[in-house]
Amino acid sequence: MSHKNSPLDPAGLTGASRRQFLKYTSVLGAAAGIAATVSACGPSSGTSGSGGGGGKGGSSTIAATLAFQLSGTLDPANHSSAVATAANQHVFEALIDLDPASRQPYLALAKAQPKASADGLTWTVELRDGAKFSDGSTVTGEDIAWSFTRALDPTMLMSQFISFIKSVKATGTTTAEFTLKEPFPLFPTRISVIKIVPKAQTKTAAQAKTFGDKPIGSGPWVLDSADPNSGLTFSTNKHYNGQYQAKASKMVWHTTTQDSTRIADLQSGRSQAIEAVPFVNVKQLQKSKQVEAKQAFNQIFLMFNCAAKPFDDKRVRQALHYALDTDAIIKTAFQGYASAAESYLDEGNPDFQKASTVYNHDPAKAKKLLAEAGVSNLSIELVTTDAGAVASTAPLIIDAWKQVGVSAKLNTSPSSAVYAPAPDGLVSKSNFQVLLASGDPTVYGVDVDLLLRWFYYGATWPTERFRWSKASAQKVAGWLDEAAKESDKTKQKALWQQAIDFIADDVPLYPVVHTKMVTGWDDKKLTDFEPVATTGLYFLKAKPA
Repeated sequence: MSHKNSPLDPAGLTGASRRQFLKYTSVLGAAAGIAATVSACGPSSGTSGSGGGGGKGGSSTIAATLAFQLSGTLDPANHSSAVATAANQHVFEALIDLDPASRQPYLALAKAQPKASADGLTWTVELRDGAKFSDGSTVTGEDIAWSFTRALDPTMLMSQFISFIKSVKATGTTTAEFTLKEPFPLFPTRISVIKIVPKAQTKTAAQAKTFGDKPIGSGPWVLDSADPNSGLTFSTNKHYNGQYQAKASKMVWHTTTQDSTRIADLQSGRSQAIEAVPFVNVKQLQKSKQVEAKQAFNQIFLMFNCAAKPFDDKRVRQALHYALDTDAIIKTAFQGYASAAESYLDEGNPDFQKASTVYNHDPAKAKKLLAEAGVSNLSIELVTTDAGAVASTAPLIIDAWKQVGVSAKLNTSPSSAVYAPAPDGLVSKSNFQVLLASGDPTVYGVDVDLLLRWFYYGATWPTERFRWSKASAQKVAGWLDEAAKESDKTKQKALWQQAIDFIADDVPLYPVVHTKMVTGWDDKKLTDFEPVATTGLYFLKAKPA
């Protein structure tokens, strides 16, 4: 998420020119610091694999059960489902990737850290020696340029994260040059959101559709099959020469939203690891398996159709939040493994700022706001995804609304049905009212700019899903764009605070709680596995015991 500055004569600078010059030098200094971190966290070139197994002679299988079902495309420029995100981290590479567990950057397809021009407007990246896609074709500078250029298309979901980029061109068979709209100090880590794809396989709309079903990447694994019901299967990429060589010959991911099925899979040995351990099962499971809980951004949120009456009045949206007893929700639905939202950000975020509006349990205020909005005897269809945590939260929300005179009936469906493109998706229908679901953009990164842009920037969520007013969307976009080009951290945080406060007050989409991510695994059957504080499971370092 993102953005933006002009050549200056450093001699005798005063006033605005001096301030601008200082901004540029600060931006470049910050960029150099980030680049140094990237270099320190990754190999200098990544040209030789460090692991055995897989394509190097391994014959075992990694099996896991994920808590969500696959929905939408696997095209990395346009995917959004938790399962697709996790799968793509194994199948594709970015130039710089973020370690799923530590969130630290490392060199992936990039041979070395990106190099910035003196004014911060141009960055050059060179590819890792010998990098190939799983079909055996060589990764080139043209593939880099194409991957970013197609992702910049506003219809692509990832476009919102890289709007600071003006253009990208290949400058050689293994190099590419990025031209920015304005200096953007987060460039070396932000480019991790764009996975590199083969241009030859994605040039046309027809090719892109096929690619979205069966993608080809340069990562350590090849996706062999993917189905919302039967799950995903992977084999090793024999052409991969990076640092995370597959340490098994096969990987199988089962997918289910049923808590009991995931527990049974781990206890029976069908899977070696599961995500989203049901909170009520944690203590019992700890007796025989490894279980770890990590505080996460992952949120259970309410989203309203802001274009439909009476939800076009923010007082109604606010009332439905004030009606909620979040302490009871945390205790009952999450067994204490969550925290009440006091901001869009979770308290574990290094840039956490409490919002000016916090929705404490206040039924009297909820009733007052509904009355002020002229709303009585409100009846709602509450659409929910079928994720376990969402399903356990919904009855508590419905009961809390009942206490303030609002009735609601459930319409629970898989994420694929909830978020399907118009006119089929439930939230795309004109009669959609309220959604209860979960979301976690930290799979892409943890900086505030990125997290805010996921839900509140671009078209997908603001326009197509919660139908925000144009004025509201533009106001938040303006703050985010201004903050993205701000080199002064204090001023940048102040701009983020404005956006956070506005969103908290307007609540088009807003968290009820931030959850902890609880992962279970059998360390007798799986070694070097690391649980993560996001949705999904990751096996870039893991190997069967």
